[in-house]
Amino acid sequence: MTAYRLLTLVYAAVLIAADHHQYRRPALGWALLAVMAAWTVVSTYGYAQLAGRERVLLVADVGIAVGMVLATLAVQTSARIDAGAPTLPVAWVAASVLACAVVAGPWGGGMAAVAVSAADVAERGALTPHTFNGVVLLLLAGGVGGYVVRLGVAAEDSVAEASTAMAAVGERERLAREIHDSTLQVLALIARRGREIGGETGDLAELAAAQETSLRALVSSAAPSANGASTDIRAVISAMASATVIVATPAAAVELSQVVGDALLSAVAEALANVERHAGADARAWVLVETDPDRVTVSIRDDGPGIPAGRLEAARAAGRLGVAQSIVGRIEAVGGTVSIDSRPNEGTEVEIHVPR
Repeated sequence: MTAYRLLTLVYAAVLIAADHHQYRRPALGWALLAVMAAWTVVSTYGYAQLAGRERVLLVADVGIAVGMVLATLAVQTSARIDAGAPTLPVAWVAASVLACAVVAGPWGGGMAAVAVSAADVAERGALTPHTFNGVVLLLLAGGVGGYVVRLGVAAEDSVAEASTAMAAVGERERLAREIHDSTLQVLALIARRGREIGGETGDLAELAAAQETSLRALVSSAAPSANGASTDIRAVISAMASATVIVATPAAAVELSQVVGDALLSAVAEALANVERHAGADARAWVLVETDPDRVTVSIRDDGPGIPAGRLEAARAAGRLGVAQSIVGRIEAVGGTVSIDSRPNEGTEVEIHVPR
């Protein structure tokens, strides 16, 4: 864009230098060229530095382009205008149309093209063949240019998503190798030795064997796909109901993408496991699923003793990352949030929000 502005500015300067002796007001022609040069510098800096304020720049850009076209009436003679002499800024004005196409897409580029084209027609006083050709080129630059830019952005996003997915798969495989070489082997050893010793140690051996089986299934399972598959979390959460877990869900299915749904269901399961683990097998829990147009909320509340102040921070510092990773980290990884409200002897409430 910057190169186009500079090249078309040079082209306009060459034409002004060649034709200024035929102008009605030569000095005004040079003054307007100076304005074009100044705006080229300002707009180049502005689009590069003022992120988030592009709309103001776009409006000013199109306004100055329209003004330069109409200013031709004050510089050129009527005879030269009627003879089809180009406008003072010539192709320089198309830079504003291209800028709108890049920032605002085909609709923004098309609207800018219409504004500049209207000024061109007003400067000629009629839609001449020369003006018509210019209007068509501007509309093509604004509409088609904006569409091509949108395609390029979409392609870039797809490449970035693919790169992220490949990186995630690579990290998953690395962690699987490390777990296989360390944790799984330790669990297998405990299970084997515990069975040999027998007694209460045999019970520990069975627990270790169960954990080994679950962990092997986890590290060997396929990575979640990002192909648009969805899951009904209502059905799965309803299945978590028991004598001590009361579940309330909407009447209709609650569909989430596979990745978000899996993360939410795992977090809910971990929260209920924490209730049984820390509040006791007799503790009751209530699970409530709520839906909004843009998010799903799941609340898990129990009537246990609550979490002592500082307990979660101390567990994280000690390397026990059950809540920090299994619940909070898992939900934040899919763009959700988690809030935990707990008071002594008043139970604990975990509220999970995920995007739809």
